[in-house]
Amino acid sequence: MIKDIYTRCTLCPRECGADRYNGRGFCGEGAVIRIARADLHRWEEPCLSPEGRSGTVFFSGCNLGCRFCQNYELSALHRGFELTERQLADTFLRLRDMGAENIDLVTPTHFVPGIIEVLDMVRGQLNIPVIYNCGGYEKPETLEMLRGFVDIFLPDLKYMDSDLSRRLSGAADYFERCGAALKKMLDIAGKPRYDAAGKLISGVVVRHLVLPGCRHDSIALMKWLGETFPPDSLLVSLMCQFTPVYKAAEYGLSRRTTTFEYKSVLKELESAGFDGFTQKRTSAAEDYIPKFYDQLYFNLANTQNS
Repeated sequence: MIKDIYTRCTLCPRECGADRYNGRGFCGEGAVIRIARADLHRWEEPCLSPEGRSGTVFFSGCNLGCRFCQNYELSALHRGFELTERQLADTFLRLRDMGAENIDLVTPTHFVPGIIEVLDMVRGQLNIPVIYNCGGYEKPETLEMLRGFVDIFLPDLKYMDSDLSRRLSGAADYFERCGAALKKMLDIAGKPRYDAAGKLISGVVVRHLVLPGCRHDSIALMKWLGETFPPDSLLVSLMCQFTPVYKAAEYGLSRRTTTFEYKSVLKELESAGFDGFTQKRTSAAEDYIPKFYDQLYFNLANTQNS
């Protein structure tokens, strides 16, 4: 069975080996799926949800634990509630019925086996793209399990410098792991493809958040992308929405990213030739952080299972 891996979990690069049926892994989660929110979300990239209706499901726990995570309530404090596979399948269908333009799986890595079972339940019923929205710290073997189930990969590309990734995410091998993961994602999803209305239906969108005081690392990442991947192979979303929450100030990230820092990185990205997306600095506000829940807060009774 696909979920046998939970008995000695090696789903992510941490390879903690936890028996998640009888305890919790590095991610802080057991074998039962937990989410903290499932609703329509307005703020994903325009090509993913042109009408602002991304069907976003936020999973509890995380395999990174970044010190500056804006979703720290679910990644570090483990807010959330349990759902059976059938309930999660009904949640996907409920979002579809609400007009979702996609099913957007946020921090899903540690629940991949259960998610695959759920997506198999609703195969042929969603008729909208499934997005794997992750921190980029992935194993190619786990990503391969998603072939045929996920249409769009939406990974972060956070750092190149190993000291920076060790200090801020406890993962000195982040860049090495993320680079291998990106290549696997491109192998699975291929080049960006759009429907007649211009909505992305398959492909890879790489996100990078420019952190305050870290522009040189960001510039190096944009240069690496340009040297490693053809311009038409993926899209890049360059973000400036950093907001100092959680433990950010303790790790030297006590201010927002400046316009100079952001534009310096944008210049290198433009030189690399990728299509993609930029952000306004007004996006750096806590108002954009969603509300998370500790118990089921929506009604699945009216979901249409067809």
